[in-house]
Amino acid sequence: MAAAAVGKRVLDTGWLAARSTEVALTGVQLTTTQPPAADPEPAAPWMSAAVPGTSAVVTQLTYCWGCFGTWCSVLGTLLKNKLIPDPFYGLNNQAIVDIADAGREYYTFWFFTTFQCAPSGNQHVTLNFHGINYSAEMYLNGLKEVLPKGMFRRHNIDITDILHPDGNNLLAVLVHPPDHPGRIPPQGGQGGDHEIGKDVATQYVEGWDWICPIRDRNTGIWVEVSISITGPVNIMDPHLVSTFHDDFKRSYLHCTLQLENRSSWIADCTLKIQVSTELEGNICLVEHLQSYAITIPPQSDVEYTIPPLFFYKPNLWWPNGMGKQSLYNVEISVDVKGFGESDSWSHYFGFRKIESTIDDSTGGRIFKLNGEPIFIRGGNWILSDGLLRLTKKRYMTDIKFHADMNFNMLRCWGGGLAERPDFYHFCDVYGLMVWQEFWITGDVDGRGIPVSNPNGPLDHDLFLLCARDTVKLLRNHASLALWVGGNEQVPPVDINKALKSDLKLHPMFASSQASDSQEKHLSEEATDPSKYLDGTRVYVQGSMWDGFANGKGDFTDGPYEIQYPESFFKDSFYKYGFNPEVGSVGVPVAETIRATMPPEGWSIPIFRKRIDGYIEEVPNPIWDYHKFIPYSKPGKVHDQIELYGHPKDLDDFCEKAQLVNYAQYRALLEGWTSFMWTKFTGVLIWKTQNPWTGLRGQFYDHLHDQTAGFYGCRCAAEPIHVQLNLASYFIEVVNTTADELADVAVEISVWDLDGTSPYYKVTEKIVIPPKKVKQIMEMKYPKMKDAKPVYFLLLKLFRLSDNRILSRNFYWLHLPGKDYKLLEQYQQKKIPLKIYSEILVSGTKHQLRMIVENKSTKSVAESIHPASGIDLGDVSGSHSTGKETTHDGNESGSLWRKIHSSLGVARTSDNLRTLEVDGTDSGIAFFLHFSVHTSGSSTAEEKYNDTRILPVHYSDNYFSLAPGEQTSIDISFEAAPGSSPRVVLRGWNHHLDHAVMI
Repeated sequence: MAAAAVGKRVLDTGWLAARSTEVALTGVQLTTTQPPAADPEPAAPWMSAAVPGTSAVVTQLTYCWGCFGTWCSVLGTLLKNKLIPDPFYGLNNQAIVDIADAGREYYTFWFFTTFQCAPSGNQHVTLNFHGINYSAEMYLNGLKEVLPKGMFRRHNIDITDILHPDGNNLLAVLVHPPDHPGRIPPQGGQGGDHEIGKDVATQYVEGWDWICPIRDRNTGIWVEVSISITGPVNIMDPHLVSTFHDDFKRSYLHCTLQLENRSSWIADCTLKIQVSTELEGNICLVEHLQSYAITIPPQSDVEYTIPPLFFYKPNLWWPNGMGKQSLYNVEISVDVKGFGESDSWSHYFGFRKIESTIDDSTGGRIFKLNGEPIFIRGGNWILSDGLLRLTKKRYMTDIKFHADMNFNMLRCWGGGLAERPDFYHFCDVYGLMVWQEFWITGDVDGRGIPVSNPNGPLDHDLFLLCARDTVKLLRNHASLALWVGGNEQVPPVDINKALKSDLKLHPMFASSQASDSQEKHLSEEATDPSKYLDGTRVYVQGSMWDGFANGKGDFTDGPYEIQYPESFFKDSFYKYGFNPEVGSVGVPVAETIRATMPPEGWSIPIFRKRIDGYIEEVPNPIWDYHKFIPYSKPGKVHDQIELYGHPKDLDDFCEKAQLVNYAQYRALLEGWTSFMWTKFTGVLIWKTQNPWTGLRGQFYDHLHDQTAGFYGCRCAAEPIHVQLNLASYFIEVVNTTADELADVAVEISVWDLDGTSPYYKVTEKIVIPPKKVKQIMEMKYPKMKDAKPVYFLLLKLFRLSDNRILSRNFYWLHLPGKDYKLLEQYQQKKIPLKIYSEILVSGTKHQLRMIVENKSTKSVAESIHPASGIDLGDVSGSHSTGKETTHDGNESGSLWRKIHSSLGVARTSDNLRTLEVDGTDSGIAFFLHFSVHTSGSSTAEEKYNDTRILPVHYSDNYFSLAPGEQTSIDISFEAAPGSSPRVVLRGWNHHLDHAVMI
């Protein structure tokens, strides 16, 4: 057999699993004389494992299977083999045995696989486990190795001398659950009985007020398993750091790494580093290629610091909304004399400088990137999937969704994961700064009810070992912004002291005046910054300390329920400069309810009116189990769904919920932004998504379909934004950028339900300084004598020189003391639409541009339109009530032709196809939203068949159009061959499916 090639190979096929109590053989027997057979099918008790394995089907919808299930827990393997019902469907989780009742042995599992590897005489092989929960014994070809406790540590075992001479190797791993899995009290609660806090593991697995308990407590091999083949010398944990001088004109790249010589002879090495950046057209520019001679004694390792590499005006990495996320590819290799290339390592690296201090004027924590203060608008992140079915594709969708919402920060909550490099890679790519917490929560570690674990985990040394390993794993990512000791709690005194010491800032990053110290020549610094464990980011001891909430650790985050939208704009709503958690509602679309619950879960809440006039929403038992948050807060907030009229059924409830979701979260972010830098430095919404099929605090559901709140956030968090202050009714313009906004004006138009515009105004030229909110004028329509009880407000911020729209914001509003019930009658309006579309298909990838025009008659002065033309292609389209016309598409512009060329598109049309939707009324086409489906029926006799194709990325959705307006929506998704996708448009006053067939 030929010698193995140097490099890493992921062991991602052929895994089997079995419950340990059902396997009579020892690990030695399994990996020598009696391995389990997998061909053609594994014999009981063995089953195909999902560690790694194929995807686990969650629902019937057409989901992008690569987004679910390569690495997961024992529960994921059982689900894959249909030995348990889907725990996230309906009340199925109640039917699954909990580890507290069955004992730890019930979820102690064997995992088995085989692999080929035959190294040459001078090669060395390492077996890598990147994450096991919680401990394990590994057997390879009959030899045993103990993998110690700890969910957040890497295990690297030199297996060179254990490999079989013929290259055929048998690997078995016996995985044990956490030592203290705990018991779930009848009343549930935050972290169950808190016993899980005694271990260094995820804490949400005992259940929280937003998730059900995870029955196996996430036991399993949950991150990739791989083998690394190297020569005599291998590279370990390089640390990359960038420093800046002369207002970012000069920069240095620093790097320190460990080199280990496993051979019994002196290794004469050549260490090489190459730094390149990608230009247009997949062309790479090599900016540095350096080599260094190093000698390493036998059976030893050395630390080596590469002389700093100079860069003049490097392309900087910026957060989402502030600039480009420029990344350089850093490649390091080591050649050994007499052997050749022994090992290599690469990482995408962003040149950026991050600073974080407490703002003197607001008391809130402030973040600066490359010298620019960043107003934080982001969210709290738990994890992508509660069964740890984590894949690159799913991570990419998750992170891109957050970038699409115009967010710039994610907080990795302390009861969840130390997130994986794949998560951070996409945060690097899409510009999401990350606040990473360690595994402490107030609910479980000393502050919960009942109080438990006041001294945190039992093994403090293990906690610190996992923390240090996590820092080494993640520190090279540009997106990583700060470390935090815990959620609503600080770590125990000794752990906190050690973390403060380990994560102390290098002198070049130690204060807000660091730019002055960086003016010193590098030779004047005693220690290269890359020699620190991190040294470039602050460590904050807890999520409510030192510039977060009241800064003293008191419970001053929140609230977490429905609010009146205008409340967010009031000075009294929140006192402190940076709120790390504020949350609200999150009911998904009706299709998701049907896809994740049986028919008895399709009944909407009972609206129970109280003596005081408030409505109490009483959910069905399935909604209650899925942690539904009501759209009313008796005694404080009247029911926000009832404002639109009593819901008739599930579809009506969910559609009205989307109206509330949009208005609620847009107001939350607009209200916070209204006080940008004068009172607030940032806000993080609790929370952005659910790792299961929950019914609260989410902008997209577990199946990756967006709620309308997603697009309310997208609107409100624009870098340049026009908005209505719902408390003062003054129009405001927000400029979060570093540039002055000049030569702009605001167009204000009010539309009534009859399709007329009783109020229209264009402001004079205005100037908005950088990083400021400017009050423009009062919107006086509500004070007018003949003001209608329900009306629409359309705001457009545009550039006077070319009429280009910089921000557009559409509100539906009612007069004080009124409600939105008149909108129910508005559903009968038939507004004519024209839909243009272009479709580009390349294999499974689909890209569409949909242009929707409201063809009803204008009754207001000509409104502002974008100066740039719309580039149209041609499609096939059909629906039952409209008219189709075909136009020559040759005159279209070049943008989509360039996309077509770069994708190598396999299919497009020759002519532009338009779809006309009949209608005789004039007025607003209200709350239109696209969705993508297969061509199958949406219902079946025996079981609901969800025809949605997910995930789908929309440039906008849940939009409204005034008479004469048109908008362009870009849509992208993947669809399996033969699925015959169709794009469907629905709206508040468009109930028929207006579909474009692909």
